[in-house]
Amino acid sequence: MQTAEPTLPPMSAPALDRIAAALERLAPPPPLEPDLDAAEAFVWQADPPSFQPVAHVNRVPLTLLQGIDRAVGLLVENTDRFARGLPANNALLWGARGMGKSSLVKAAHADVRARLLQSGTGQSGTGQSGPGPRDGADLKLVEIHREDISSLPRALHLIKASHHRFIVFCDDLSFDRDDTSYKSLKAVLEGGIEGRPGNVIFYATSNRRHLMPRDMVENERATAINPGEAVEEKVSLSDRFGLWLGFHACSQDQYLEMVRAYVTHHQLEIGHEELTRDALEWAMTRGSRSGRVASQYIQDLAGRLGVMLT
Repeated sequence: MQTAEPTLPPMSAPALDRIAAALERLAPPPPLEPDLDAAEAFVWQADPPSFQPVAHVNRVPLTLLQGIDRAVGLLVENTDRFARGLPANNALLWGARGMGKSSLVKAAHADVRARLLQSGTGQSGTGQSGPGPRDGADLKLVEIHREDISSLPRALHLIKASHHRFIVFCDDLSFDRDDTSYKSLKAVLEGGIEGRPGNVIFYATSNRRHLMPRDMVENERATAINPGEAVEEKVSLSDRFGLWLGFHACSQDQYLEMVRAYVTHHQLEIGHEELTRDALEWAMTRGSRSGRVASQYIQDLAGRLGVMLT
């Protein structure tokens, strides 16, 4: 006698929907395809990985950066070479706080990008012969937060296939005790098998010349079996930056030059003697003189004068 094969009961539509949803959750996510034409600047988000477009970059014109002429010239020249497809170095801007390190990175990007587009090698041009990016290429700025440095290889993997060129920028970069994420940054900059993509350059700002606190380096020297090797491991990260730009505290005259440049730029009406007296008093209450202090004074002055800053 032949036995009938068992049959499965029909499944309802809601059950099928639940199974389909479960399979979708188990499946790997589709690869990220960032829209790198959406803006001139982006912020990298590590989780979930994405490039968030920045509609308006918070920056000041290059001409307002007073007292750091040498640093301005070197960084703009380095950025210009990179934008034109020529060899250029990763740059570390280190030193006194408030002296325009991050402002210089953003201003240099804007200055070089404007000239790149105007010359006809960028998005708005028709292209020229000689070294330079391909037609339609642009110079983009990508900010990565300090806490997301370990995800930098992932970000570079996503942008290396783009025909655009990218300044990847980390503000206030530093590493503390037991922080090993600096090793992944070392590999990305120079030491890894893949290395830094040809369309990427890395700029960082820091208050520390070697990106590590001094007591951390000294502790390594005092407690290591081989002090020389221990210190070398810690400070070798900064050696991956071919261009070092030092920023130092400004003099009183330089501080006043910064203030006057802001006053002229924003067309604020105030007498010379009153401005000098007022600006020095402001710096005295802050206990320091810097470009940031000058900018904060201008914010206060414009508010008292009833002038909107653009």
